[in-house]
Amino acid sequence: MLLVTLIWGSNFTVMKLGLAAMPPLAYTGLRFLLGCVLLWLVLKWREGRVALPPGLFWPMVVLGVLGNTVYQIAFTLALAMSTATNCALIISTMPAVVATLGHLTGIERTTAPMRWGIAIATGGVALVVAARGVAFDATTLRGDLLAITSTFVWAAYTLGLRKLPDTISPLAVTAHTTFTGTPGLLLAGLPGILSTDWAAVPPVAWGSMAYASTLSLGVAYLIWNASVVRVGSSRTAVYMCITPIIAALVAWAVLGEQLLPLQAVGAVLIVLGVLLTRR
Repeated sequence: MLLVTLIWGSNFTVMKLGLAAMPPLAYTGLRFLLGCVLLWLVLKWREGRVALPPGLFWPMVVLGVLGNTVYQIAFTLALAMSTATNCALIISTMPAVVATLGHLTGIERTTAPMRWGIAIATGGVALVVAARGVAFDATTLRGDLLAITSTFVWAAYTLGLRKLPDTISPLAVTAHTTFTGTPGLLLAGLPGILSTDWAAVPPVAWGSMAYASTLSLGVAYLIWNASVVRVGSSRTAVYMCITPIIAALVAWAVLGEQLLPLQAVGAVLIVLGVLLTRR
């Protein structure tokens, strides 16, 4: 999961390089199409078969639409309609949402150290993000609501993984949810795909898409799904709190964005919170 935070934290900067040359939904649709091809090849190589066990087609459709189609569209449009700071602060509530929904639905039990750790880590994220200022107003309302939607959708996806039987591997889950979630993303991105002059897209943008397809989508999703199975939804989701730290460090190193003292305080709280949830 620490590797996932490194991949996803770096992905904010990497995607900015790609989105500067491609429409957001077109970029998302194409990177998922590439991810489908790669995951199909890996699944065929590792497990020798691509077909699902009986009775799992519709669960894969539901999880694929939730965790890929709906989440990615909501998140992409949220970034376009609101500020990155607002979106990051809203999505930082993910661990708390996963733990609360898991407890209310009976899918997963939470302990006192886990609840305290999630609260401390979420507060740390709030400091990291709020250090640059947060502005909720009428101009960002639609984007903020989409960010809230994406948070609950991803939480539902994460908890849904816990309901799958042990007969299907995390690799197969990652592949099939990507397969079922990609058609909707391609449909949403089709206008941008048709209107873009792809010959004019610079190499750095293609490199961005390669990273986002192989590492951010394939590798990170696979580890996330495997972690949910091994240690549970709440302990997996709390690592999301580390992502803003990585994002800030990478943006500082690559884009020259300034680091602030309050962010260091938030980083300490995040690390303490994550360590507490592991008790």
